[in-house]
Amino acid sequence: MSVQTSAQTETCAQCAYWKPQASDNGECRRQPPQAITFKVDSETKFETRFPETLASDWCGEFKAK
Repeated sequence: MSVQTSAQTETCAQCAYWKPQASDNGECRRQPPQAITFKVDSETKFETRFPETLASDWCGEFKAK
């Protein structure tokens, strides 16, 4: 079994669902933002975020720009 490299793979940087944030990373906007919880002092806070990915990452839901 061979391993694909980013040159052979449809990467996040080439995907219509990907929004770049910096030169090498961005947000995957394929699905709605995910809710996360965290503690600040004695309070529980909630926030929503899109998953962060590298430009060279890939998945099975690629859609060309």
